[in-house]
Amino acid sequence: MAWERTDESPGQSVARAESTPDGWLFHGAEVLTGPGPASCWVRVEVDKSWMTRNAEVLAFARLGERRLVLHADGDRRWFRDGVRAPQLDGCLDVDVAATPLTNTFPVRRLHDLPVGEAVTVPVAWVDVPALTVDRVDQTYHRLGRSAWEYRDPHHGPFRLTVDDHGLVLDYEGLARRVRSR
Repeated sequence: MAWERTDESPGQSVARAESTPDGWLFHGAEVLTGPGPASCWVRVEVDKSWMTRNAEVLAFARLGERRLVLHADGDRRWFRDGVRAPQLDGCLDVDVAATPLTNTFPVRRLHDLPVGEAVTVPVAWVDVPALTVDRVDQTYHRLGRSAWEYRDPHHGPFRLTVDDHGLVLDYEGLARRVRSR
């Protein structure tokens, strides 16, 4: 998959998804050309119920090179770079701000949510390129078969359009998927 940015940060991202015996593995890269050029690489593992188990994010910008590793154990206790991060306990997802890829996880998990219904879930929200992590409650409201509204207390609302696999086609105000030729 590939997306082009539609916001004030021109750039592009690519991602790959692969099935594993225990769930899914996603790899992605984003290059933002301005203002404040930056790049980011993401690797996220989700289990069969689409909850994040592990996430690794690398970022390069004026701030220098940064690396972040997040891990959730079976009880949803979180670790940041190997150190307990109790403020993230109970989070279901990691949402990396630079890419629409990570919005796929809650959309897939909520695929049976009836149209018109909404669910709020706690996530570990990663800011890029600083790689700070905050606990954020995100609400996903099902608007139609392939349409969702995403919002949180700091950003949004944004409309998401997804394909039949729950992968983002259009993230209002952020990015749109580029079709392969």
